[in-house]
Amino acid sequence: MRILFDCRYTRIGRHDGISRYTAGLVRALAKRHPVTMLISDHRQLDLLPDLPWEIIPAPTSVGEPWVARTVNRLRPDVVFTPMQTMGGFGRKYLLVLTVHDLIYYRHPTPPRDLPAFVRGLWRLYHLAWWPQRLLLNRSDAVVTVSETTKGLIAEHRLTKRPVHVVPNAADMPELAPGRAERTAAESKSLVYMGSFMPYKNVDTLVRATALLPDYTLHLMSRVTDAERRRLTELAPGARIVFHDGASDEDYAETLAAATALVTASHDEGFGIPLVESMTLGTPVVVSDIPIFREIGGEAALYFDADAPEQLAARIRHLEDDGVWAARSAAARAQAARYTWDASAERLLGVLTEVASR
Repeated sequence: MRILFDCRYTRIGRHDGISRYTAGLVRALAKRHPVTMLISDHRQLDLLPDLPWEIIPAPTSVGEPWVARTVNRLRPDVVFTPMQTMGGFGRKYLLVLTVHDLIYYRHPTPPRDLPAFVRGLWRLYHLAWWPQRLLLNRSDAVVTVSETTKGLIAEHRLTKRPVHVVPNAADMPELAPGRAERTAAESKSLVYMGSFMPYKNVDTLVRATALLPDYTLHLMSRVTDAERRRLTELAPGARIVFHDGASDEDYAETLAAATALVTASHDEGFGIPLVESMTLGTPVVVSDIPIFREIGGEAALYFDADAPEQLAARIRHLEDDGVWAARSAAARAQAARYTWDASAERLLGVLTEVASR
C-alpha cells in the first residue's frame, strides 16, 4: 500500500494546531508503514520528520480543485490529508479527509493569516452545510479528532462515508525527575494558550484574575496592541503578563510552574493545551463544554464559561490540602490516553480498511 500524507498545511517556522497534528501523526505513522509526504514549500521540511517527500502546488492555490492530476502521477494507493479541502477531481486513488471541528459555522470569522480570496471563500463556505457535504462525500472515509465532533457530523448528516476518530496529542518536554512528581504548584500563576478570537472568551479569564489578586495570568499567544489595551482596561486589578508568542520552551516552563491551565472558551475542536498541561501534571480548569468534558474527563475542574467567580472559586479549591496533588496525578493519567503512537495506529487501521475495500 503506497501512502501519501498531505503535509502542505505545515506552517513555516512555527507550528499551529493543524501543523502539529500533521507533523506528529506523520512521524508516528512512518514507524509503522512507509509514507511519502506531500509538501508545497521546501521550508516546511524544517518542522517535519526526515521522510521521503514530493512537492506539489500549495493548498491555497486557485488550481487546488484539480491537484489530483499532479498527485495521480505519484501513483498512490491512498492519500490522507489533515484537512477536508484537498482537491479530488479526476483522482485515481483513495482519499481520506479530515474534519477537525465545526466551530466556524457558529463563529464564521476566518483566520487572519489566510489570503483575502481564501477568507472570502471561507465565509461563503460556512454559510450553509451543503458545501461541507459535497466535500466529504467525495472522499472514501473521513477522520475527525474527537468523539464530540464525530457526533456533530452525524447530527448534521454531513457525510455518508464512514467517520473515524484519530485524536490529537501533545509534544511536551520531560520534566526533571524530582519536578515531575511535584505535589504542589510552584507559583500562584495561571496560563492561557490560545488565540484571542471572541469565542475564546479570554475576558472571563481576565475578570477571574481580578478576583484572585495574589495570582498572575500568563497569556502566551501573540496579541495585537489593541487587544492588549482592551484586556488591560477590562479589569485594571488583574495581574497579567502578555508573552506575545512564547517559544515552546518558555511555554512549557511557564506551564510546569503554574497552578493551572485555564480556558473559558465557548467552543473548541479539541483542546490541545489541555493535553499539554495534563502531560506536565499541571491541573486544568476549563469551561464546561462537551469537548472539554471528553478531553479533560474526571481530571479537569469545570466552570460556567461566563462566570468568572466560578473560575476563581475553582482555583481557590486547588489550594485546599491535597487537592492540587490529586488533580495533578489525575491529569497525568488522563493525558496518557492521547499519544501520537496511539493515533497513528488508529490512522493506519483506517487507511488499511479503506484500501482493502
